[in-house]
Amino acid sequence: MSTDTRAFRIVEIEPGDPAALDASYEIRRAARAHDVPDFPPLCRRLHDGAIRAGWPGVAQSTWLLRDGDRPLGVGTVRLRQVDNLDNADCEIDVHPDHRRRGAGRALYRHIAGYVRAAGRRRLLAETCGTLPGGPARDGCGAGFARAMGFADALHEVRRTLDLSGVDTDGYQRALAEAWRHADGYSLVQWRDGTPTEHLAGVAYLGGRLLSDAPSGDVEWESEEIDADRQRARDEARAARGMRTYSSALRHDRTGRLVAWSMLVLLSSPPDHAWQDITLVDPPHRGHRLGTIAKIANLRYAMAGEPALRFAHTWNAAVNEHMISINQAMGFRPVDAWIEWQQEIPRD
Repeated sequence: MSTDTRAFRIVEIEPGDPAALDASYEIRRAARAHDVPDFPPLCRRLHDGAIRAGWPGVAQSTWLLRDGDRPLGVGTVRLRQVDNLDNADCEIDVHPDHRRRGAGRALYRHIAGYVRAAGRRRLLAETCGTLPGGPARDGCGAGFARAMGFADALHEVRRTLDLSGVDTDGYQRALAEAWRHADGYSLVQWRDGTPTEHLAGVAYLGGRLLSDAPSGDVEWESEEIDADRQRARDEARAARGMRTYSSALRHDRTGRLVAWSMLVLLSSPPDHAWQDITLVDPPHRGHRLGTIAKIANLRYAMAGEPALRFAHTWNAAVNEHMISINQAMGFRPVDAWIEWQQEIPRD
C-alpha cells in the first residue's frame, strides 16, 4: 500500500525487504541519538524483530517515507486485537537532518487515515522532553504533537540508576527491613521464559498493569492476558533477542503469585537494563512486596549480567509510592515523558 503526499512517497515496509529495514533502522537510530542521547544505540535485532514478527495480539504496520529515493522518515501503528479496540499506538520518527520540512506531517496524515479506516477512535503517542534541572532535550516532539491536535494525557519521569555507585550494603539492609513486614510470603525468581507453574499468576498480574498504574487521562482498559498469551509474549521477547530477569512474591497460604518485577536486557548493548513491570496485587499491598521484588530482582540481574551498568525506569509523576522506592534504590530523574492522546479527526 502506498500514498503520495506532495513530493513524498509513503510505502509500507515488507519484512523481507532488507533495504527498507536498513533505511528504517538508520532513521530511528539517528532520531534516538538526537532525541535521547544518553540512551544506548538502538538494538538492530530488536528493531528488525519488531517489524518482522510484531507482538502477540497486536497488528502492526510500518511505513517508510521517501523524498525521491531518499528515506526521511518512518512511522509505525499498532492495533491491539484483544482489548483496547478503540485505540491505536503510533511512532513517528524523522531523521534529524530532515525535520521541519513536512515529512512528519505527511506521515501523521497517512497514519491518521489508516487508523480511521481501521475503525479506531483514538491515537496514542509518546515524546521525550526536558525535565527542570535535567539535560536539555529537543522539544520538537511535543511541539509536533500539539500541532497535530494531540492533548497531553499523562506526564511521566524517566529515572536512571548508575550501578557503579550502588550501595550494596544499603540494599541488603533495605531488604532485611522489608522482609520484617512480609511474613507469609516467599521469593521466586526465573530468567527468560515464565515457568509453567507461574504462567497463570504472571498473566493475572500483567493484565492488571494498565488499570492499576496511574494513567492520567489516557483511556486504557485492562488487558486480557491468559497463560497462552503470556507464553506467546515470552516467545516474542526471545525472538527479539531480549533477556529477562523476574522476581515474584508467592503468598504461602494460597500459593498465588501476588507481586512481580521484571527487568529486560537487549542483545546489544549489554550494559543497559529496562524496567518492564513492578506490580503488587492490591489485597497484598502494605507488606513491602514491591520493595522486595525490585531490589531482589536488580541484584539477580546484576549477578547474571556482569557488564550491566545502567537501569532505566519510568513512573507517572503522581506515582509517589513507586517513586519513593526508586529514589531509595538510587534512581535519579533524567527527563520528562508525555503520553499524548487524540480523538481521531473525521474527514
